[in-house]
This record gives sequence, C-alpha cells and structure tokens, in this order.
Amino acid sequence: MKIQERTGAGSNRSAAPVQPGVGERLPTPPRERKPALAALAVLLILVGALGATVLVLRAGDRIEVVKVVKEIPAGESPVIDGNIRSVMVAEDDSINYVPWEKAKALTKLKAKSTIPGGAVAVGEMFGAKSGLPAGKASVGLSLKEGQYPSDLKPGDTVAVYPVVSGTSTGKGSSSGSSGSASGTPLVAAAKVNTIAAKSDATVSTGNQNITLLVPQEEAAALASAASEGKAVVARVSDDNN
Repeated sequence: MKIQERTGAGSNRSAAPVQPGVGERLPTPPRERKPALAALAVLLILVGALGATVLVLRAGDRIEVVKVVKEIPAGESPVIDGNIRSVMVAEDDSINYVPWEKAKALTKLKAKSTIPGGAVAVGEMFGAKSGLPAGKASVGLSLKEGQYPSDLKPGDTVAVYPVVSGTSTGKGSSSGSSGSASGTPLVAAAKVNTIAAKSDATVSTGNQNITLLVPQEEAAALASAASEGKAVVARVSDDNN
C-alpha cells in the first residue's frame, strides 16, 4: 500500500504544469520586417538634408546693390548729398537691381518719379530725362528769405500766394513778406520737387531756389508772379492734395 501511494503521489506531481523560473522570459513571436517603411524613412532624411543644403547655398548668393536712404524727388540725380548706400541682397535674376559698382553711372540719370527713402534701387526708377506726372508742370521759383519756410524740404506740400503789395519782402511780417499776401492762392497744393543747396551759391544771401510740381492750368500765373518776385510759399497739409 505504501508503494502504491508513493507512486500515485509521484504521478500527481508530474502531471502539474511546469511554471517558469524566476528571471526566465516568455518566448516572443518574431517581428515582421517592413522594408518599404525603412526605405521611405531614409528617403525623407535625404530630401530634408538636400533642402537644407540648397537653402544654405542660396543664402550665400548675395550681391551688393544700391539702396536709397533719403527721398529722391522726381527729376533729381540720385547721387547727391549721400542719399544712397550699399546693401547686400539675395541675388534674383528677375529683379533689375542697380549693382553698387555702377552707382557712379547714376550721376548721368534722373529719377523718373519721387523715390522714397529705404527703397532698394532698380533700373526702372531712372532715366536720361525725368518724366513729369500727367497734367503737371515744373515751375522754378527764386525766393528771398522770408518768402518760404526755413525748414522747407523736397516732398513737402505747399501753397503759393501772390504778394499784392509792390514793396520788397522781409523777415518781419507773419506772411513772410512786408507786403500783404492775397487770400486766394495762386496754387492751392503743389509738391516741392527740388531745392538747390545754399552751399552752391558763392555768397550766402538767404535766397532759395526751388522747383514745384503744379497743375498745368496754374503754371502760367505762378511763373508770372515768380518772375516778379511776388510769390510767397507756405507749407500746407497733404490733405489738400
């Protein structure tokens, strides 16, 4: 009886499932490889690297060109009073930049229209002759001190009044002339195109030569008053344009 019991007990132990020991790992199924995804990842890496290389190369293709630092009125030479300087820009064959090495050639050209400060110069801005805006005339005035604001500058909007008195102008009056100025302007709104530098005169007298862009129908009256020295210039708001 004892032998049978022991045999039975041994049979019961061998029939129980064997548990894995501590530290042993269960077997895992083999991974399914996807070569297409791996190839796609490699391709994306190569494309990204190529794009970065192209950007670096393009950033290095820079050229030195002319930049306008102060406003250039229409009809004026761009190479005066230090109103241009060099600047580096990305090369672009579709833009007709003015190379810095050709800046001196601009002395023979004129601005076709007013060029604002801060603009990068392109060839289309300049020509051998300045073009006046449609319906405009250019009239020159030689003004005495007191007939114009002392801080007048190109690009300002001004009104021009006739002096109805025959007396000479002076500093004392509020209108800029010892004679009285008519309440009706010869020109209600004109643009100051150019102002001659006072240093150009042999002797500084306070006189100032300016050029105005005015409507054609007002040019004759303005020229007549200017020839007699009977025109007073006053700066006005741009709202009058």
